[in-house]
Amino acid sequence: MSTMLEVAKKAGVSKATVSRVLSGKGYVGEATKELVYQAIKETGYRPNLLARHLATNTSQCIGLVVTNTLYNGSYFSEILSQAAKKLEDNGRQLILMDGKHSADEEREAIEFLLDLQCDAVIIYPRFLTPDAMDEIIDLHRQPIMVVNRKLRKHQSHCICCDHKGASFKATMYLIEQGHREIAFITGSLDSPTAIERLSGYKAALKEANIPQQDSLIAQGKWTPASGFAAAESLLASQMTFSAVVASNDDMAVGAIKKFSESGITVPGQISVIGFDDIPTAPFLSPSLSSVKDPVSDMMGEVINRLISMLDGGYLSRENIFTSALQVRDSIGDGPHIR
Repeated sequence: MSTMLEVAKKAGVSKATVSRVLSGKGYVGEATKELVYQAIKETGYRPNLLARHLATNTSQCIGLVVTNTLYNGSYFSEILSQAAKKLEDNGRQLILMDGKHSADEEREAIEFLLDLQCDAVIIYPRFLTPDAMDEIIDLHRQPIMVVNRKLRKHQSHCICCDHKGASFKATMYLIEQGHREIAFITGSLDSPTAIERLSGYKAALKEANIPQQDSLIAQGKWTPASGFAAAESLLASQMTFSAVVASNDDMAVGAIKKFSESGITVPGQISVIGFDDIPTAPFLSPSLSSVKDPVSDMMGEVINRLISMLDGGYLSRENIFTSALQVRDSIGDGPHIR
């Protein structure tokens, strides 16, 4: 294995110069940097990361904790790709850690990343409570940003989406199109996002003076199969409904398949709205109306805040982002307009 001294000899510079290039500390001319980088390439030198961390007190790595139940689907893919891209643009590396299936395991994942000397940690929590996350932020010097949850104490350390407001607006849009009997397919009810979206649906019915009918609320589990089963349950209830709001697009797709198999046309007889605006939504038949969360903007703000916390700088006050309804062919006029 080659050494830093061999790199220095190859580049025709001192060992101290190679060290300055690797650490980023101290001025080194661009021409000299190129000589050092070329020597590193030719010698196959790999710097000791632990030694570099100790010398610079920084790893240039940012950790991301996400429970593995969220790995499937386009929503997580967008979160991961945006985080990786924006960190790369800022010269940082992303390290992904599995939060697994409990609050304790999410906490262990955070601790593991901090033990790896990550400069900061992003967490998309499923189980940790806001109070627990506030406590974790208090205990550690490294910045920790929380995505998709509201914190009580450290509001500058969280970025959220207004899921209740988005669901309210989606349901109100259906009401404005003449729908009064509107069904709802929930996500897994151990998810704060699912609870907020259900709450927004209920708030819209109340706002429009439409009685809530519990038989028109079916529980799903985020998957197409659960959406299919929820639609089956709604049809079996014999309740009349002309529209469905599904808590994500995967369940909306499953519901549409069940309606199709039952000879029910979308949007002719039932209108459907989903959430997440998956890439295939515009290409389905009918094209799926969906609520688009501003994931790119949210992750951009998360990274900007972390960089500001690490390097010093301005922290914006905006931490709640608004979703947008993408209206497509799966919505038709309700019976009160036809």
